[in-house]
Amino acid sequence: MKKIQYIIQSAFLLGIVSLTSCKKEFVNPNAPTTDQVFSSSRGLVGANIGIQRTFSFGGASVLYGVVTANAFTTNEVILMNSGNIAEFQLSRGGANVDPTNAILGNIWTNSNKVIYDANTVIKAAESLNDKGYASGLIAHASILKAMAIGSMSMFWEKVPSTTGTNVTFLDRSNGFANAIATIDNALSKISANPISASYVSDAVAGIDYVNTLHALKARYLLFSGKYADALTAANLVDLTKRSTFNYDAVSTNPIFTVATATNNVYQPVDSTLGLPAALAPTAGDGRIAFYTSINTTVLPRFRINGFYNTTTTGIPLYLPSEITLIKAEASARTGNLSAALTELNKVITKTTAADPFRIGANLPASTASTADAILTEIYKNRCIELFMSGLKLEDMRRFGRANAERKRNFFPYPFRERDGNINTPADPSF
Repeated sequence: MKKIQYIIQSAFLLGIVSLTSCKKEFVNPNAPTTDQVFSSSRGLVGANIGIQRTFSFGGASVLYGVVTANAFTTNEVILMNSGNIAEFQLSRGGANVDPTNAILGNIWTNSNKVIYDANTVIKAAESLNDKGYASGLIAHASILKAMAIGSMSMFWEKVPSTTGTNVTFLDRSNGFANAIATIDNALSKISANPISASYVSDAVAGIDYVNTLHALKARYLLFSGKYADALTAANLVDLTKRSTFNYDAVSTNPIFTVATATNNVYQPVDSTLGLPAALAPTAGDGRIAFYTSINTTVLPRFRINGFYNTTTTGIPLYLPSEITLIKAEASARTGNLSAALTELNKVITKTTAADPFRIGANLPASTASTADAILTEIYKNRCIELFMSGLKLEDMRRFGRANAERKRNFFPYPFRERDGNINTPADPSF
């Protein structure tokens, strides 16, 4: 019990010290000091728990923002109540999405907070004597940091070069490169000193550290156009494993709590999952029933299902099928069409029982034979298989989909950044 209390206190303290300070200071004599948090291995576990909460818990989290902003912008969902101003802006798109948007502001602010706090944990972990425990700490913090950098790089044309006052900006391609470098550093630490069992027993359950690092590396290499490297990273992922943000009755699934349970924010558009008619899933596609449910009495008919269907449903950091589709795309873009089709058909023909998350299309294999046809099939299946994952907007740009299929290309920079940073770039026109 004392260990749990200390970890919770540490996570709470990290949130406090990360906020703007005021002149008065109030000291809780029963709580660990900042120095104790960042010099103690268990204190650093608590810090990582705090960072994970910032990223994945609640309606202001990075995760909620990424899923929601992406879903509206790519037509995956419909708005239920125009009184939800931020969601209303995103549902209309274009110039209606302005720098006051609270969802985008939360993604921006909390991503930067995750990066700052993760850097603090990574630096402090380097000083620990138990290097196997340190590897676990660094892996956990690095996963959250890489996902925060990656999230910003998917949504904005330029991203901050670091955290702080009046920071400069880098092209988003450099953001993906920084996320990959963060992952590589963590993998090197684990290679030198494998993650200890003691760290795993102290940390929150759910995340498979090594497989997640390889999976995220494959994702961001793909987004960077480094296809051969993406294929190499994808081949290192064990596709039988699951890696999730876990929730309970107190720390609840953010999409379920805000949207699914209330039916007052958004719901899936329909069985097309937001795809144009030529690419929409067929009626027999098992993934429609996985990602949507049907309400026969109260509108709308289609409801959120999948990973956002209960208070405690875990949300994957990546799907094994995403990795298979990365292999397919990387192969197609480097001219190996046979390998691309083989990997694509693993997803199309996959049964529910064969998937770690029970996602199965259960469809006949594709017979596409040209590069363009195979890539179109890959795009279609990424949109279906990874529905409401936050990745579709990046895919639409990469696959050259028409602007008419989405409501924005990139987002405006939040006023909360522009008002405090003279280096903030100009907003994109669309």
